[in-house]
Amino acid sequence: MLLRDIGPIPNAVRPTVGPMLGTHDQLLTAVIGEKLLSSFDDFYIHQTSHPISIPATGDRNAYDRSFFNGYTADGSLYFGVSSARYPNLHIQDCALTVAWGDQQHSFHGSRRAPQDPIDMSTGPFRIEIQEPMGNIRVVLEDNETGIGADLEWIPRSAHFAEDHQTLTPEQIGRWMIATRMNQFGFWRGELRLPGETITVDPTQTYGTKDRSWGIRPVGDPAPPGAPQPPKGLKFFWAPLHWPSHVTHIGVFEGDHGEIWHWDGFQLPAYSQADQIPGIEDPDIKRFASVSHNFRWLAGTRRVSGGQLTAQLPDGDPIEIEIQPIRSILMKGMGYGHPEWGHGQWKGELATFGESWDLNQIDPLAPENIHIQEVVRVHDGASEGVGVLEQLVVGPYPKYGFTKFFDAAT
Repeated sequence: MLLRDIGPIPNAVRPTVGPMLGTHDQLLTAVIGEKLLSSFDDFYIHQTSHPISIPATGDRNAYDRSFFNGYTADGSLYFGVSSARYPNLHIQDCALTVAWGDQQHSFHGSRRAPQDPIDMSTGPFRIEIQEPMGNIRVVLEDNETGIGADLEWIPRSAHFAEDHQTLTPEQIGRWMIATRMNQFGFWRGELRLPGETITVDPTQTYGTKDRSWGIRPVGDPAPPGAPQPPKGLKFFWAPLHWPSHVTHIGVFEGDHGEIWHWDGFQLPAYSQADQIPGIEDPDIKRFASVSHNFRWLAGTRRVSGGQLTAQLPDGDPIEIEIQPIRSILMKGMGYGHPEWGHGQWKGELATFGESWDLNQIDPLAPENIHIQEVVRVHDGASEGVGVLEQLVVGPYPKYGFTKFFDAAT
């Protein structure tokens, strides 16, 4: 079941339309002499009557994010990159995290958002779009944290858009309205940790590009209004690499296993980026249904194994056996971080570094619930590798969870 019709969208998330008579438009008219124009205003890409730097919504939670992960097939290395612009908060931030050995190291950066959205830098960090929808470079110059990177993204598949996502305040406490597009690829380059440089081999290092934009809860907490009961959320996201194709499965669920949103796709993988047929692949296939049957690691809310099942419209169900081989904390990229969460004002420019011993963290602390696991996968015919992202908060009777943060037994 897809959430496509949820009734009226609140005014805060509607674009301004009609003649320039409202307060919002009068204010824009008054400040149009300010620096509102950007390099993108030379292109035929406008979606409203305003310059590109003016978002179509006044919602404080508007965001535009790049996310990447990378990992070796044996799980010895994982790294993740997150960078986003929050146009109505006037903030741009970033993070780069590296899990190597028993340690996870993270760099965080935040700044006042630059006027021109083509500037995807935050202090020593930057993303370079070398070829739109193609090769990308991620750089973290040497800095006081000792964490650095020079990485090149090499596409392995075409892009595809997940189904448009809408979650409501009745479900998660806030609106989340977003488009998300993904691509599979390899990585080349190097990562630098204090006293050590790690070579990233494109023949061994897989990954996912995840671009999303829209509205989601970000920034410092907004005034809560009347007290509401806490909301749970179950989220699973599984981009998987196989020898000749890639698959994607994503699911949002409620406390009783009700499906709020799901989608799933299978598409060809290519050995060379120039073999990819275009931005989107005409040979993409949509799954007719997806489901899961997980086992859980005692004392945690982490998947220890189990199956994902995907049904193609014209074939038998695909049973995917999952074997986790490494877990990493999403707070290393700002997700749920108590101090360096997404869209939090840290000043004109601020950077920060931190490390965790992954054997010593409390897996049930709220900021440690959201994880990605590097997983080996098998479908009966071939073996693959990927990640299983998971965020399981609140009761989940299907798997024996009865409280907000109780553990598997």
